[in-house]
Amino acid sequence: MKRRLMLVLWVLPLVLLMAGGCSAEIEEQVVASAEEKKPKQVQNEVRIPVIKDFMPRLNFVPSSDVKTHVVLHFSSNAVANPENPYVYEEIRQTFIDYEVSPHYMIDRNGEIYYLLPESRAARHAGKGDLLAFPEYKDHLNRYSIGIELMAIGTQEEMAPMMSAQHYKSIPQEYIGYTEAQYDALNRLLNDITARNKNINKDRKHIIGHDEYSPERKTDPGSLFDWSKIVSVN
Repeated sequence: MKRRLMLVLWVLPLVLLMAGGCSAEIEEQVVASAEEKKPKQVQNEVRIPVIKDFMPRLNFVPSSDVKTHVVLHFSSNAVANPENPYVYEEIRQTFIDYEVSPHYMIDRNGEIYYLLPESRAARHAGKGDLLAFPEYKDHLNRYSIGIELMAIGTQEEMAPMMSAQHYKSIPQEYIGYTEAQYDALNRLLNDITARNKNINKDRKHIIGHDEYSPERKTDPGSLFDWSKIVSVN
């Protein structure tokens, strides 16, 4: 009797664990099946060469059908790896760890990484507001496409993330933006504006994260040359 009781006590947790795993798998299958049954929509897919590497589901939320803005950001892993801050896999993992993501990321050589479909609302803008669009307050994610450029701003712009001493340990060639990035960004913006009729390639529709959320954000920062992508007159 005692031996039988011990056997039950040992087997029961294993059964529950397996059942829990099966339940999770069944739930995922049900969700996937439900999504497959939804009416198929024509995807507004990017038409230029990109490296597709979609983020996990937790990094996006439901989106508006209409995109009206593009938000530019800078990203690096300079806090953890100042001597080599632009390792794509490390930056991507940071996005996953913090449950955020852009739609696209452009590396120092101009390679464009396609991280989320534009039909999804990427978690890239957060809280903020635009004077011309008061209804977008804290909800710009739903109406915008997020683009990260691998870059590092000025010491002042990076101060919320690192000390002055840490900043000085970053090689000078890693500060600011590259011509290859501007070329790639122009190709990407031309493609986006051609497919999204509510987004014009101008300063009203192409904005910096620091314009939407100036109290929290400093990117793309003063080292970004807006004249290389839009008219600033």
